[in-house]
Amino acid sequence: MLNRYARVFWTRVFTPFAALLLRLRVTPDAVTVVGTLGVVVGALTFYPAGQLWWGSVVIAAFSLTDLLDGTMARLSGQSSAWGAWLDSTMDRLGDAAIFSGLLFYFTGVGDSPLGAALALLCLVLGFVTSYSKARAEGLGLRCEGGIAERADRLLVVLTATGFTGLFLPLWVLLAVLAALAAAGLVTIGQRTAMVRAQTREAV
Repeated sequence: MLNRYARVFWTRVFTPFAALLLRLRVTPDAVTVVGTLGVVVGALTFYPAGQLWWGSVVIAAFSLTDLLDGTMARLSGQSSAWGAWLDSTMDRLGDAAIFSGLLFYFTGVGDSPLGAALALLCLVLGFVTSYSKARAEGLGLRCEGGIAERADRLLVVLTATGFTGLFLPLWVLLAVLAALAAAGLVTIGQRTAMVRAQTREAV
């Protein structure tokens, strides 16, 4: 939902940078991997140490490479099944690092068993959401949409986490994680219904 509008804006912003990197012989795959490493290191370094604001800033900055590599692939005509697979796989690693970082924070300096449970739940539901789409598409079925797509989840959790590190009380972050978990459940239900309807039509 939110990502459809943001993607158009950021694609326009990144087009000149994408063209420059291509002239420097940087590949889209290299940008994908470096961006993921930045997210992983940022999440697993800053969040467990209680640096929620700076961790969110670093993660957000490196997450933007997800748009940059796609723009580079389109400009260079290098879009491929390999690139799509690599991008999707790296996204899963980044998501795992973000919620794992929050899990370590809540079991450490954050000292919140509820927060740890919610972070773990968001991690699991996020992976099930992504897997449901990948598995359905592997079977030749359509499985997309829902109220909690990946970009929406990241925008919400990074914003809440970052501002909790500045001035918001911890309960706000806990409420956001609970809402994300609920939205994840709804999204899985929506995608399940979509796939079920298609399989019934096929029968």
